[in-house]
Amino acid sequence: MSVRDFLLLAVVCFVWGLNLVVTRWVIADAGVPPIFFAGLRFAGIALVLCWFLRPIPKNLGMLFLIAMGIGAVHFALLFMGLAKAEASAVSVVGQLGVPFSTLMSMVFLGETVGWRRGTGIMMAFAGATLIAINPDNFSFSYGLLYIVASALIGSAAGILMKKMPPISALQMQAWVGLFSFVPLFALSGLTETGGWSAFMSGGPWVWAATVFAVLGVSVFGHGAFYNLLKKYDVSLISPLTLMVPVWGVILSVILLNEQLSLQLIIGAAISLGGVFVIVLRPNTAMPEAALGDKVRGRQ
Repeated sequence: MSVRDFLLLAVVCFVWGLNLVVTRWVIADAGVPPIFFAGLRFAGIALVLCWFLRPIPKNLGMLFLIAMGIGAVHFALLFMGLAKAEASAVSVVGQLGVPFSTLMSMVFLGETVGWRRGTGIMMAFAGATLIAINPDNFSFSYGLLYIVASALIGSAAGILMKKMPPISALQMQAWVGLFSFVPLFALSGLTETGGWSAFMSGGPWVWAATVFAVLGVSVFGHGAFYNLLKKYDVSLISPLTLMVPVWGVILSVILLNEQLSLQLIIGAAISLGGVFVIVLRPNTAMPEAALGDKVRGRQ
């Protein structure tokens, strides 16, 4: 990989890591309801990428199910988890999408997993479990259970994507945005209050965070990432994307004053070490499994 492309990937990973921190601030500190903010993000994506909706893909019914899995349902759970759990922990636990995708490729696509990837899967879950457990009373973090569920739903949607004819990354994002924002706004209307007023009263920083999520993360981040995927093999890029949770933890400590506990450090080392082992071993049935959320535009 050229130095220029490596620096571009590093910037993309920084943007994705920063996104979790910014989203945590918007919904936890600025008080914008999480499901409403998810709907707002997808409405912005659908608007900005509307010209990528054509040509209309085949099998819109399947595309709608995929959009629910990698869009509306995934982000509703992710943002609800971010409202209750620290962004540093979410950055690490969210990487469970990689072992989940590998397990599902075994069950549904016939992928064979050897002892090395099997060990990596166990390490990923063990480290995430360590992070999620409260050592005082051995209870689980309620918010991180949402994150685990979001990773599971997103990985299941990735299996459905294998049944779809290939479409471009930006066209997929455009349709996911179009299909997702109405259900999210409807769910927000049923379960949340004061979404629009909280967003408007949040001022320029909240508005800038929304623009960053749409243009910085979805348009620039995923556009640049897919261009790199066209130039380089997944096996080269996937280990480097582990910069995302590292940036997520660092930026959470710096910008949100989150505590860098020994429990988080050990749990992250075990979990991310397991993910690293998984991504180093090629997945013949579902190569994109090594990229987790990133390859499906869910970061």
